[in-house]
Amino acid sequence: MAAYGEIGALEKLEGLMELGCGNTLEEAGRCLTALLSSRWAQDLGLNSGATCVNKDGFKPNLETHLIPLLSTKLEETSLESKEKSTASSSKAAHHPLIMQALSDELNCSIDDIVSIELNVCDTQPSCLGGGKDEFIFSGRLDNLASSYCALRALIDSCKSSSDLSSEHAIRMVALFDNEEVGSDSVQGAGAPTMFQAMRRIVSCLVNKYVGEGAFERAIRHSFLVSADMAHGVHPNFMDKHEEHHRPEMQKGLVIKHNANQRYATSGVTAFLFKEVGKIHNLPTQEFVVRNDMGCGSTIGPILASGVGIRTVDCGIAQLSMHSVREICGKEDVDIAYKHFKAFYQTFSSIDRKLNVDF
Repeated sequence: MAAYGEIGALEKLEGLMELGCGNTLEEAGRCLTALLSSRWAQDLGLNSGATCVNKDGFKPNLETHLIPLLSTKLEETSLESKEKSTASSSKAAHHPLIMQALSDELNCSIDDIVSIELNVCDTQPSCLGGGKDEFIFSGRLDNLASSYCALRALIDSCKSSSDLSSEHAIRMVALFDNEEVGSDSVQGAGAPTMFQAMRRIVSCLVNKYVGEGAFERAIRHSFLVSADMAHGVHPNFMDKHEEHHRPEMQKGLVIKHNANQRYATSGVTAFLFKEVGKIHNLPTQEFVVRNDMGCGSTIGPILASGVGIRTVDCGIAQLSMHSVREICGKEDVDIAYKHFKAFYQTFSSIDRKLNVDF
């Protein structure tokens, strides 16, 4: 078994990897985007005597040890003429074999490709495992699992007109990119996109309202669930968790607390979210990091501090976070979906009964 939370993604690079590609093409005066995937890359096995393995552990050189294996030199001769034809173009920076593979996959000319963006990702499909098939083994559970549960819950909470007949709030889900690198991008939580959308929605509903800003009033009555995966306790490394806060897989969503505001949860927001679970018989767990260890963060504090919206940070417990292959309990995915759906359906009624005197 791989060490939980210690090795990360690089240990798993010795298997076959896949380059997922996003491309921009020019067609009849228009620019289009297309996605594709190809199986291209293989890394050096860890038992091969590589110099990046030393007494301090796995220490690769990120510049020289992570170059994907594309082809042998024999393949270069077959592309010699094509390489000459593109040498003066903007595509000269890319290997001609890559350009040819992309054009074949996209069924277009190499000259039609104006830009490419390549990312290495795992090719192995997700699967169930464990003694009773109770675990989900997959890449990018953090945070596709929460994203799926939230979107599915929103859709299913609005299936019929009666679901919204007595709803005074607006149900939303916001999915962001680049959280793992700081969220400071046009598609990240640091951008004003979500709050701009909320402001436009409010302005459409109260265009004749006069007085204090309707958007600001709406924010004070709103509630944000920041759903990001949580570090579950590993049976081989239980000392990595605070003794009384060791979230387990298959036991419900984990509510995260941090006195340094690495998470946006407060006593009030934790209570409200737990109350949703209590009403619908859904379990919850709580997590605080050990005092002698560092703590990660989420987009919760970014959004909460941006406009002053009440926020709770929660997530599904998992192992091997940020590895190429992550693990979570399949029951927790169902519990998360049910909890998010219940939140959409019952938040307004619970919030009306909540009286906070500070």
